[in-house]
Amino acid sequence: MTLSSDGPTTLSPARIRFALLALALGGFGIGATEFVAMGLLPDIARDLLPGIYARSPEDANASAGWIISAYALGVVVGAPTIAAAAARWPRRRLLLALLTAFTLGTIASALLPTFELVLVARFIAALPHGAYFGIASLVAASLMGPGKRARGVALVLSGLTIANVIGVPAITWLGQAAGWRIAYLAVAAIFALTFAAVLLAVPWQAGDPNATMKRELRAFARAQVWFALGIGAIGFGGLFAVYSYVAPLATDVTGLAPSFVPVVLIVIGLGMTVGNLVGGALADRSVRRSMYGFFVLLAASLVLLGLTASNPVGLCIGLFLVGGSAAALSPTIQARLMDVARDSQSIAAALNHSALNIGNSLGAVLGGLAIAGGLGYVAPVWIGLVLTIAGILLALASFALDRARGRRGIAVPYATGAVEVVGEGY
Repeated sequence: MTLSSDGPTTLSPARIRFALLALALGGFGIGATEFVAMGLLPDIARDLLPGIYARSPEDANASAGWIISAYALGVVVGAPTIAAAAARWPRRRLLLALLTAFTLGTIASALLPTFELVLVARFIAALPHGAYFGIASLVAASLMGPGKRARGVALVLSGLTIANVIGVPAITWLGQAAGWRIAYLAVAAIFALTFAAVLLAVPWQAGDPNATMKRELRAFARAQVWFALGIGAIGFGGLFAVYSYVAPLATDVTGLAPSFVPVVLIVIGLGMTVGNLVGGALADRSVRRSMYGFFVLLAASLVLLGLTASNPVGLCIGLFLVGGSAAALSPTIQARLMDVARDSQSIAAALNHSALNIGNSLGAVLGGLAIAGGLGYVAPVWIGLVLTIAGILLALASFALDRARGRRGIAVPYATGAVEVVGEGY
């Protein structure tokens, strides 16, 4: 049972799968627009910063990394703002508005002529990112029903991880062959296609009629929400310290040809796809154990990558494991946020992406500073390890606070009218 434009109705399994696929396609487009810059960073630097590139390609690549950080900052700003302000909107209508903004912002990123204007366009294009994933996750959880919340989140995120297997490498290849601007126009076309798919496939669902900006923002008054945001922002930075500079890592450290970069991106994407699905399934069993386990695996994977990056096999194994363990943390952290935010579910579902993109920006900036400081392209791997260890310490503190307060059940409502009671991370 779910909701359609005419009220409660039963959707066929095929219609539910089609709706979930449409939601995941939006994640595919977001994965492409967010991550394609990693593989095309040298091309973007060469085109938009020609003077700096002529003097020092390393300095130009480090400066071009601000494009990644600008997108991440847009996610951080847009996710809580849009989610809190639009929590009452019918969910399909909100998704369509967000997809329109994605399409226009990505077209602007492709067409604007200067580095500064492209920075602004990337910030604007990122504003809908967290709200889309947040609302799409709530819709997916409603369609799947009680007991499958984290798996619903993982299904929406699967579009993003599959983008790293297929979309990002293919669009990176296109950008290398035809120019990075053509690559972004291809991403805009994916968003336009998603708009049509969501319009046709996703059933009407009401927003939360009781939602107010004040109620949603009440989540920020809870200490555990800040712990969860810190876990995502700092701990997840380990992935992006590596991912932001994976192209020069592969070419300058491992000695691979630039044409091999899309293959490296496929390896990361495969790891992320597997990790996301495994993380979603295990988080439905225990958020706490999943978080601990995948953080430890991420730390070990970064050590392996740092020690073996000069070898092509070591590079690929290390990147697969880093991508897989980090991606498994994403639905886990989102489930944790939805637990501790209580009745502020719209903003909680979106805040995960603010946190992860603070990690994106933090990893890119710290990695760029290390490279610009002459420490080489392996240095971001070790910075990522430090960030991951900090994430583990925050997780330990957060769950220790749970134990000190005692376990409490939290009611999570679904659009079907069912209510699932979950524990705070246990």
